[in-house]
Amino acid sequence: MASFEVMHNKGQVPVKSWTRGVAFDENAKQQVNNMASMPFIHKWIAVMPDVHLGKGATIGSVIPTLGAIIPAAVGVDLGCGMMAVKTSLRANDLPDSLAALRLEIEKKVPHGMSPQRRGMRDQGTWANTPDDVQNAWSPLHEGFTRLCEKHPFLKNTNNINHLGTLGSGNHFIEICLDEAGAVWVMLHSGSRGVGNRIGTHFIEQAKKDMERWFIQLPDKDLAYIPEGSEKFGDYVGAVAWAQDFARINREVMMARTLKALRDIVKIPFDAHLQAVNCHHNYISRENHYGANVWVTRKGAVSAKKGEMGIIPGSMGARSYIVRGLGNEESFCSCSHGAGRVMSRTEAKRRVSLAEHVLATEGVECRKDDKVIDETPSAYKPIEQVMAAQADLVEIVHTLKQVLCVKG
Repeated sequence: MASFEVMHNKGQVPVKSWTRGVAFDENAKQQVNNMASMPFIHKWIAVMPDVHLGKGATIGSVIPTLGAIIPAAVGVDLGCGMMAVKTSLRANDLPDSLAALRLEIEKKVPHGMSPQRRGMRDQGTWANTPDDVQNAWSPLHEGFTRLCEKHPFLKNTNNINHLGTLGSGNHFIEICLDEAGAVWVMLHSGSRGVGNRIGTHFIEQAKKDMERWFIQLPDKDLAYIPEGSEKFGDYVGAVAWAQDFARINREVMMARTLKALRDIVKIPFDAHLQAVNCHHNYISRENHYGANVWVTRKGAVSAKKGEMGIIPGSMGARSYIVRGLGNEESFCSCSHGAGRVMSRTEAKRRVSLAEHVLATEGVECRKDDKVIDETPSAYKPIEQVMAAQADLVEIVHTLKQVLCVKG
């Protein structure tokens, strides 16, 4: 029996979903079916077990295309992804209370977002970019200058002052223990303000082109940019730069978090034993089933045979370091996390602060009502998500967080 289920409506390519035992709500199904009706989808769409309704495209979807890219399917958190590093520290090397460590990480990595008030700086940006951030910006500077020549509005974005910062929402920094008691550092973030602005610009441009060309779509968010056009080259180049920004952003935050760990623990340790840095909102040029295609992974991770990846649970659940099995049916992909079962508004309405505190027991993290939208019950059970994709990845390490920094 196939490990995936198939939806195939007339006039559409098939949709193969790895959703046995996990929720796949009707709104998300409709959104996927809308995508499957586009004429340039290659073979089929693959749906991961963390699937849920998204803006533009279903989160947890893998969309191979020939001759076009849908910017809203890629989204605005370009290059968002994960990084994890295993250290030589053991569980008993950590202090009994992790409150000081959380405070130190929060000092070293700007996080969150302040309400926008005239003349006030957003707390999630650098007031003065430190030397390590300036150095990390160096390989990005030339590409950014070229982007600004084509798109002058990018000069006024948060760019270098967002490099090495966490953001808000589901972005996080965690200290975790694996099944053998080794200490890991894991974090989740993307291309921040400048990536958002790039994504938003091209989504708007694609929609305007659809109107100009009188192209009718099942959903206006499926507006696309045809390959061969000048705009296509501009888009691919801008996204590639944003993906580099996102990767370097994670590297800077990781270095700063490890510095915080060294400052508090005061025990010499190695932190290069195993490192994983992977995108899960991005485009990639790949060959599948005899064709060179653009693969959009919207909340999905590349899982080629032997390739390492990260699948995090919620802020109170397990996370997994995985190795790809190279399953071509999924275009060599896996889920990027647990996937939401409640919208942020719904979680705030349905989950009490007491329930959130209980669900995050044993984790040094925020216990206030501002993070209830990220509470564990807002997400699918990660164990069920992993079971549904057993033919996509194998589990290498199981992590449980003991500290979580949220924006």
